[in-house]
Amino acid sequence: MSRSTQTHADLSIGEVAERAGLATSALRFYESRGMIKSRRNVSGHRRYARDVLRRLAIIKVAQRVGIPLEEIAEALSTLHDGCTPSASDWRQLSDAWRTNLSDRIDKLSKLRDELDGCIGCGCLSLKSCPLRNPADIAAEVGPGARLFDPN
Repeated sequence: MSRSTQTHADLSIGEVAERAGLATSALRFYESRGMIKSRRNVSGHRRYARDVLRRLAIIKVAQRVGIPLEEIAEALSTLHDGCTPSASDWRQLSDAWRTNLSDRIDKLSKLRDELDGCIGCGCLSLKSCPLRNPADIAAEVGPGARLFDPN
């Protein structure tokens, strides 16, 4: 897109990086994952519509609370391209993440509450450790070595 046909809303990669507080490499990474989109001008430079700033804000908030990048990308794929995500869009995304976050909070609370006992005993027993193998649920899958994550 030539400078004369470039819209007022277009931002360079440097402008987006500065306004979003991200490195340009992060923008290229998010773009490679389909989380944001750019256009190329006639010189081959990336140009971003201003709605990308809201998408980046969503990405940063979601990452800050520990939502995996794959889930963020999946959620962003439900939004309309070229439109600034609205408060309603954010409510829809956050509602979808609420259960996952509540489960993680419960697990972290349990870890916090039971960690002293594990540090005190130090055994991390695969049979009786309430954190590693609560109620010996690993026994249900039979004998032998395995990678095990109960939840």
